[in-house]
Amino acid sequence: MTTEFTQLFSRDLDRLQAEIQAFRKESNLWMTKGDIKNSAGNLCLHLMGNLRTYIGRNMGSYAYVRDRDAEFALKDIPAEIVLNQIKETKALVVATLTQMAPEDLEAPHKEEVFGYAMSNRYFLLHLLAHLSYHLGQINYLRRVLEE
Repeated sequence: MTTEFTQLFSRDLDRLQAEIQAFRKESNLWMTKGDIKNSAGNLCLHLMGNLRTYIGRNMGSYAYVRDRDAEFALKDIPAEIVLNQIKETKALVVATLTQMAPEDLEAPHKEEVFGYAMSNRYFLLHLLAHLSYHLGQINYLRRVLEE
């Protein structure tokens, strides 16, 4: 199942990169509209922090200190830097997942993120859904801002 997780995370991180590249006006990465609270740029930073923490650090033992507040507070970061973060995060996720043995998937995740124990496999399913959810928000926000 690590092969499937690797393929799916790679696919969706490639889609995220394509979404960020699809913004015709770079400043729109940091814009919102109406009741939307988070910009595409901030959602992207949030996804990178999330994957680096829970896959890279917790499952792969890579050193990473998350600043979740900054993920939503930072603004006007050049698209090139955001795209580099996606590329680096994808490499970290792929490296971690390809090193995992089947028994690692069934091992308990290092943190009880939701207040209860869960396996790495279960949490990877959640993380994949979380990535897909925000990817859809980014796509929609881009189309609304650049109509």
